[in-house]
Amino acid sequence: MIAGMAALVQAVQTNCDIADARHARDVSLCTYLLGMREFFRWEHQLPYGASPPRDEVGRWIAEREARWEQIADADFVAVPVAGRDFDAFDAGQVNAALAGSGLVYGAGLGRFHKPHFFLGRLDREERRGAAHLLVCGCEYARDVSAIPAASQGGTLIVRREALRQWLWEKAEGWNVRQQDGALKAALLAHGYDRDPAAAIERLVEVETEALAWHEEGEWQAARLLGPEWQAMIAGFKNKRAEIFARAVKDNLADCLVTLPRLATVGSEAMRQFWLASFDGLRRELFPAIAKVGAGDTARWAQFAARGAGHFELLAKRLLILSEQEIEGLSQRAEELATA
Repeated sequence: MIAGMAALVQAVQTNCDIADARHARDVSLCTYLLGMREFFRWEHQLPYGASPPRDEVGRWIAEREARWEQIADADFVAVPVAGRDFDAFDAGQVNAALAGSGLVYGAGLGRFHKPHFFLGRLDREERRGAAHLLVCGCEYARDVSAIPAASQGGTLIVRREALRQWLWEKAEGWNVRQQDGALKAALLAHGYDRDPAAAIERLVEVETEALAWHEEGEWQAARLLGPEWQAMIAGFKNKRAEIFARAVKDNLADCLVTLPRLATVGSEAMRQFWLASFDGLRRELFPAIAKVGAGDTARWAQFAARGAGHFELLAKRLLILSEQEIEGLSQRAEELATA
């Protein structure tokens, strides 16, 4: 930890709260309430698997929303580190100032231009080629929608605490109906039927690596597409067009790195979990991979190679289209799917 830790945490959490005041309710009511329940759990340090008291959560949400009304128009505050104040979005400079402190700072714009901030403990770091991987543990400040992984240029960040929350949510969702399929296979492979908590911890370990692969792929895809891609995303006003473009790049990232790694060094349980999480427009655009058995590694590698070329060309096609044309393409995703 560092001198001024309390002020640093307060500043980052203030910016998280301002971002939430503006954007936390930009989702369906069900998604919002689930997110707020998990945020309550994080803030009160409650164990996963235990149901937070409903009445207490309800009062807490009302109090939080009342505070949001007061700060929604406030400016983001500077981030203080080592006697200097940094712009809230200058994650590179903040992390340079935090070097050696055991802390990691994250800041950026996510889906639909929502700002995201967090401050966490650095568990480990390593080089991935020319990229720099940071794996974070305990989080000291965060917003409602904690994102398990992100790329900031050549810096790849995996947030294990946010990943753990996401895994518990998926497991609890499966527990309601216990349907057969890839998610059941992945959970049972890790012993979820015998000890749910231990199984989730094993999943955290292996899926930390899978997220790191995806972020490596995101970074490689960004270098292929150039700065024009991020400028295009930043300029979107239509949500459907943005979702479509992000799905294309996500599939490109996975074809470049995640799928080849899953085919060569990943376990069958990892491939099952990837299939269980492969949904929405991403699946519509790449239905063939969803039909490949988790044990058929040769076909995984073949589809990865085929998909890499396909989604690179599709992404570059999007760069020359207008936002309205991209929205139109998104309505006909099946026409653009890989064979």
